[in-house]
Amino acid sequence: MRKKLTLGFTLIEIMIAVLMLGILAGFMVSLIMGNSGAEHLIKVNQDIRSIKSALNEYKLDKFNYPTTEEGLQILVPKYIKHVPKDPWGNIYLYLSPGERSAVDIFTYGADAKKGGEGINSDLGNWDAD
Repeated sequence: MRKKLTLGFTLIEIMIAVLMLGILAGFMVSLIMGNSGAEHLIKVNQDIRSIKSALNEYKLDKFNYPTTEEGLQILVPKYIKHVPKDPWGNIYLYLSPGERSAVDIFTYGADAKKGGEGINSDLGNWDAD
């Protein structure tokens, strides 16, 4: 008698493949999540440069920066389409005159509280330059 040749995968082979895919997926998620801080920093730097550019155009027209009370909204729509929000959905803060430069444009980070470390650290135009 001849044995029939069967094609397909055994349960063990399928379990090993699923395990390998799970390990690979976990590795990829950790890589993506690990870089999210860098992506947030890039967005903050881009936003601050855009706001700073609009502020410089405003200053060319008006011979000074808007006051803190006037805020960044005074730039809309003539100098900037809209004032962006930070990567965590908070508004960018603005001081004129600034404590660290002529004007300060900054965010308090993910926790929206002054101070902090890592993703919660304060980021501003003093970091973007």
